[in-house]
Amino acid sequence: MGRTRKNVDANRNTNRKAGAKFRWKARAMYLAAVLVAILLGLGSRAFSSRLPEFVANHFGDALWACMIYFGLRMLWVERRLSVALWGSLLFCFAIEFSQMYQAPWINSIRATTLGGLVLGKGFLTADLIRYTVGIAVSWALDEGCQRLADITTRTTRIDDDESFK
Repeated sequence: MGRTRKNVDANRNTNRKAGAKFRWKARAMYLAAVLVAILLGLGSRAFSSRLPEFVANHFGDALWACMIYFGLRMLWVERRLSVALWGSLLFCFAIEFSQMYQAPWINSIRATTLGGLVLGKGFLTADLIRYTVGIAVSWALDEGCQRLADITTRTTRIDDDESFK
């Protein structure tokens, strides 16, 4: 059957509304992931004396990188996951390498709580590994959730099945 202009416009409007709803839900989920990463990261610092030494030494930086990854995904929900992966790696590495620059003006920013959390204090090669692991774990979780959501959507949507048309 031929499609009328009215039907095509109605389908476009429906698709736009569904897309906007998807973007809103996706952003909300990524915001929740950002907040969880922040809470866990701050907790790993605040309770470091009660955590295993390995966790206390490494998880804070890995969780910071997770937060960056999920923050980029929140901003770029329609882009490929690899864009957030590479973007967050680039951002985290840039921040770490910027710590080699020790001018008084930037050190005064680093001396504040927020400045220290965002910009760090001094360059550590180990941080690059921690960031890479944190981002890789975030990407793998995101990829797994995307696939699970896709499988769930495909198995529960009857309206896409050709046999019912």
